[in-house]
Amino acid sequence: MNIYDELNWRGLVNQVSDEGKVREYLSNPGATMYCGFDPTAESLHVGNLVPLLCLARMKRAGHNPIFLMGGATGLIGDPSGKDKERELTQIEDLNARAEKIKGQVRRFFERNTGERPDIVNNYDWTKDLTAIELLRDVGKYYTINWMLQKESVKGRISRDEVGISYTEFSYMILQGYDFYHLFKTRNCRLQIGGGDQWGNITAGCELVRKKSAQEEEKQEEAYALTFPLITTASGKKFGKSEKGAIYLNADITSPYAFYQYFINTDDRDVIKFLKLFTFLDEAEINALEKEMEEAAHLRTAQKRLAEEVTRMIHGQHEVDRVLAATDALFGKGDLKKVDPATLRSAMESAPHQHYTLATLPDLPQMLVDLNLVKSKGQARKDIKGGGVYINGDRVADGQDLTDNDFIGGELLIIRKGKKHYGLITKG
Repeated sequence: MNIYDELNWRGLVNQVSDEGKVREYLSNPGATMYCGFDPTAESLHVGNLVPLLCLARMKRAGHNPIFLMGGATGLIGDPSGKDKERELTQIEDLNARAEKIKGQVRRFFERNTGERPDIVNNYDWTKDLTAIELLRDVGKYYTINWMLQKESVKGRISRDEVGISYTEFSYMILQGYDFYHLFKTRNCRLQIGGGDQWGNITAGCELVRKKSAQEEEKQEEAYALTFPLITTASGKKFGKSEKGAIYLNADITSPYAFYQYFINTDDRDVIKFLKLFTFLDEAEINALEKEMEEAAHLRTAQKRLAEEVTRMIHGQHEVDRVLAATDALFGKGDLKKVDPATLRSAMESAPHQHYTLATLPDLPQMLVDLNLVKSKGQARKDIKGGGVYINGDRVADGQDLTDNDFIGGELLIIRKGKKHYGLITKG
């Protein structure tokens, strides 16, 4: 299948400059395309998964995808989708973020394509560009009339209280120059990105067309393809949880929380998300859709989605840890054998108490402190009745806690009844 047809089937084609020519461009292996990512945070988030995955899909189809790090454009600030000016970033902070993101991208590509990604930084060809050169050799090809029609500008220029600075107004010119540079140096003729990038991407197509016609006396073509904004069936923007964005960095969003985000996918969204966020083919997804129609309560499609995406980002080792913690918490495994860090993440929403070694109380007091019971008397009654569990094991009446009860020497899981959990940590 032509990769363009696959993207279409997956619901990934939003806007395309010339469908026939883009499809033809991608019809044979070896085509070059790129997508830009400004390092606005220390980590990519799941909202970046669509373009990141698309680059990997291109690689798996035999093409030459380029990951462009916005070391220059990130210093300017993209007005797309923003109703006010961005805070300017210090170059040292931006470079530190860029290095972290490059590491993420390398791990992702090696895990999912078997090869290292082709990463470039637009700061490398922009840093020595003088103001005169930018105005004469790039800005000359853009009319203010044309630039004012872009959504990223129109949405701001009519609002006197915020407006748009010349700096952000010029962002599309810099991004257009990136496209021209990669066209000249790498024969890159396709730029991909989110739907909010249409104006910036077509600015690059315009520059390639006009500069090639003047400098080489032959008008060359470059193409644009954007992805749709991903929303859930409830109308919410994909990638947000109650605690904020879901990041690909395990230090910001734990693999357990990452897995939980996807396993909690609404039935109305899960087939769409399997198409968007996995490499599963049409036959596999159709089979999962049929299973869901016949036994939706088993949530087979959600489990497969969560496992596939977690494996893609964090690797099989973390998938195994997450599944072990999930099984153990539901009584299907030994809690004491589960990775402590994964358990701590799994218990994040449960009541939590931390004690020093000197202040470690008895079990009845722990139950009170966790608000699992109202009094120590009630706690003793529940223990005597066999309704209290430590790390999945029922507590015997009069049983004392020891250091051996703490998983990894640092935490223990207390459960009262079937559903009421609490986390105790010491140190």
